[in-house]
Amino acid sequence: MSFDFPEGFLLGSATSAYQIEGAIGEGGKQDSIWDVFCRVPGAIAGGEDGTIACDHYHRYAEDVQLISDLGMNSYRFSVCWPRVLDGDRVLEEGMDFYSRLVDELLARDVTPWLTLYHWDLPAALPGGWKNRGTAARFVDYAMALHSRLGDRVRTWTTLNEPWCSSFLSYGAGIHAPGETDIADSIRAAHHLLLAHGWTIEALRAADPSATLGITLNFTPAIPASDRPADVDVARRVDGTNNRFFIEPVTTGHYPADVLDDLAEYWPDDLVRDGDLASISAPIDVVGVNYYSTNVFRAGEPSDLPTPHISAPDAVQVLRDLPVTDMGWEVDPDGLRDLLVRLHETWTGPAGAALVVTENGAAMDDHADAEGFVDDTDRIDYLRSHLRAVRQAMDAGADVRGYLAWSLMDNFEWSMGYAKRFGLVRVDEELRRIPKASAHWFARVARTGHVEDAAGA
Repeated sequence: MSFDFPEGFLLGSATSAYQIEGAIGEGGKQDSIWDVFCRVPGAIAGGEDGTIACDHYHRYAEDVQLISDLGMNSYRFSVCWPRVLDGDRVLEEGMDFYSRLVDELLARDVTPWLTLYHWDLPAALPGGWKNRGTAARFVDYAMALHSRLGDRVRTWTTLNEPWCSSFLSYGAGIHAPGETDIADSIRAAHHLLLAHGWTIEALRAADPSATLGITLNFTPAIPASDRPADVDVARRVDGTNNRFFIEPVTTGHYPADVLDDLAEYWPDDLVRDGDLASISAPIDVVGVNYYSTNVFRAGEPSDLPTPHISAPDAVQVLRDLPVTDMGWEVDPDGLRDLLVRLHETWTGPAGAALVVTENGAAMDDHADAEGFVDDTDRIDYLRSHLRAVRQAMDAGADVRGYLAWSLMDNFEWSMGYAKRFGLVRVDEELRRIPKASAHWFARVARTGHVEDAAGA
């Protein structure tokens, strides 16, 4: 059945700085941890990096025009911290780039949604997120950026997916800086949340009318059976994947069962007086990044590094569902159930709205002679997940928008350029070629109306 979204509902797309900007050495930009990580032999598929990426730094006006042409009313982007600050010194060329980007968006009636941190931490910061001092430096960075853009940017979110920049980065070694220490991954996670809380407090004091929030990634965990061992392993995965972050942000405490699960690794000196009060500073919106739901059974504990730091015995069980080119199961019902759970358990009681800030699919795209991709599989994915959002809203969830990941094919972190999530194809010559999914999503963005498959 066809369905509609209300007037004012955000329908747009999202990107991140390192994945699209390129221009690694321009304007005094300093190294980020991803610049350094990409130089590690074997860290990135194909030895690729973000040196050029999509060259958005030079082509931003073209890209904003593309966003406008596709009828989108919102665009989520991130700022590269070491492009705008070298220590305490403001890098004017970097600041000017983001100022021009914001002006271009506003000139085309596209609402900018700014993410302060999408993983490109300055490499020069000692200890990275293991160091509590990094949280204080993050506040300085946020306020320097706000002093330049706060008059025009009204939505500020602090972090993107702190699960990735802690457990995946310091526990599993898959993302920068590529370390594998469980206690350090817990330190990183807490310091990221502390940076969020302190920054929310500072931004709220400086700009009371701004919309402030955070974006978290959620991968719901379901037990493979009702066996106690399977139920428990799914609980433990859910604890670190999901509840570790949303619970302190909205309630001011870490989940008790997660603290018990991680007791042998939890640093005694980590949480100080006042930390959790800051972490739970009131916010206006929680961004929801959702790609799949996973089923787990309990197996034998593995000695290999894993982001499931409390569940080394977790074994994913694939269901009879289609999968994307990432091998991720397509489960739109999981998004519906997640949004309802978040609203009823955490965000609703905390007075925060929900926006889907990332949802999309890497598919095995094949371009024709003109470079066009007829990606009906991606259209089906988007349609089914938009329907899930509408169903969650009908069930009472306060969802205010949907931003597709991603505007264009880009650097997919440790996967390099092989995995393509874009609505717009970026070819070897960096030409932007809208796919069938871009044209389909543009109709949705312009009208707020989604036809069923027969009417597409």
